[in-house]
Amino acid sequence: MAKTVATIMGVVFILIGLVGFVSNDLLGFHLSFFHNAGVHIVSGLVSLYFGLKGTLRGARLFCLIFGAVYALIGVVGFLLGTNQSPTAGVPGPADSRLFKALPGMLELGTSDHILHILLGLVFLIGGLMTKDYVHDRRD
Repeated sequence: MAKTVATIMGVVFILIGLVGFVSNDLLGFHLSFFHNAGVHIVSGLVSLYFGLKGTLRGARLFCLIFGAVYALIGVVGFLLGTNQSPTAGVPGPADSRLFKALPGMLELGTSDHILHILLGLVFLIGGLMTKDYVHDRRD
């Protein structure tokens, strides 16, 4: 299951990165050039690699680590976010939980935090639902 999740989510990440270049305020998310190129597209390519070319063990480990990191980013965003206006991408109204990880480049709002937690859960489930058969044979 980890390889399937990594493949599908890799394609989704790349598509979101590409769409974000055209619409940097897509559905209320705070998308900047850095966020699209440096996060979405690079993450998508890495995820796609593990889904298509990586070993089952590698894909499982990737899903577990990537899922934990994404979920943690979402939780940290809620905890450290404050009421402020974005400066990256298209400035919009104040967001009650805006977290400026890299001010002017990578800013995450409430909708981003929710999505990051959900993405983290998808990757974690993909990793946890994958049996690790390395004890019986080599990858």
